[in-house]
Amino acid sequence: MRVALFVPCYVDQIYPGVAVATVRVLRALGVEVSYPEGQTCCGQPAFNSGFFGEARNVARHLMDVFEREGDRSDYIVSPSGSCTAMVSHYYPVLFEDRREEKERAEALGPRVRELSDFLVNVVGAEAADLGSRFEGKAVFHTGCHQRRELGVLDEPRRLLEGVRGLELVEWENEELCCGFGGTFSVKMPLVSTAMADEKIKALEGSGADTLVSCDSSCLMHLGGRLGRTGHDTRVMHLAEVLDPENGRVV
Repeated sequence: MRVALFVPCYVDQIYPGVAVATVRVLRALGVEVSYPEGQTCCGQPAFNSGFFGEARNVARHLMDVFEREGDRSDYIVSPSGSCTAMVSHYYPVLFEDRREEKERAEALGPRVRELSDFLVNVVGAEAADLGSRFEGKAVFHTGCHQRRELGVLDEPRRLLEGVRGLELVEWENEELCCGFGGTFSVKMPLVSTAMADEKIKALEGSGADTLVSCDSSCLMHLGGRLGRTGHDTRVMHLAEVLDPENGRVV
């Protein structure tokens, strides 16, 4: 199987190690990975801010890039529920009144899969297949787009439960938003911070030493707030925990 890797802006610019870990995980399962170098932002920030014309321009470019990979890749895989939802769910909305481009978006959408969804539902993989090991006690945070748009809820937990040395625990009100919400955190910083603090209070009650998510944007928001409030909780992307090369023992 061959996939094209779709790397979100937050991963590319701030957490490139997540992309590296994603490639390692996929290759360990025998998946051939390509990286279309012409890719840029998916357009979500502009779309969420109401700049639909600018979002369409960016979306057209992304469709052009990944359509060129169409004959060589079975799927397009991204380590982000948020950006996966943007392309697979909102591109057809973005081009609602543009028939040809809407058809392109509808053809591309089903091929774009979030990492844990791809691993479990397409490859049929388990953490044991990777030899994943990570010592710690963790909670998992499901990003809003992954929960409400993609409906990918059980797959990350299924993978984490198979990681040797890792204890996955539940925490109070896991379904609540972390408060990031892209531009929401910029426009409503006080509300955004209060929401993050609510998540951190639940994290403290769980006794976990590690916070795991499939979205680097959520991890950046919660990790930043954890640091500012004096916590030493580890904040990690699912791909980093599954990475067969990390072998991390703490």
